[in-house]
Amino acid sequence: MLICLSTSVAWGQADCVLGVGVTNDTVIMNVFQLNKPQRQQLLNFGAELKYRNSVLNNELKNIKERHPQSTVTELSNLAEKYKAVMDSMARVQTMIDKRMLALFNPKQYALYQSLCKEASRSPFLVEPTVYSDSLYNKN
Repeated sequence: MLICLSTSVAWGQADCVLGVGVTNDTVIMNVFQLNKPQRQQLLNFGAELKYRNSVLNNELKNIKERHPQSTVTELSNLAEKYKAVMDSMARVQTMIDKRMLALFNPKQYALYQSLCKEASRSPFLVEPTVYSDSLYNKN
């Protein structure tokens, strides 16, 4: 369920991506037992990710169609432009996932961290939300 995206750090663990907009919404909703407002935000964030990625995919298409590819130098430049757009897609996924994770309550976030640990991935660090309807034992 959690997705691995490589980071630019060569020796660190891969990020533990929640996969909003990529992973089936129902899976995320059920695994993390999202409440109704969280479910709606998940759908909103997924739609935002799809929109942003469609813009970036159009950019990739334009780069491929319009960039000269006759020489090694031109191909190298094409690869750099392609990589820049792909890096943007990864940054968008990270941003959306962090926004969703920030809506998790402490127990949901702890479950996310536990799943990341099982998958040997580095969880995104966010401050979980404390909801007014949540009861906490301070002992």
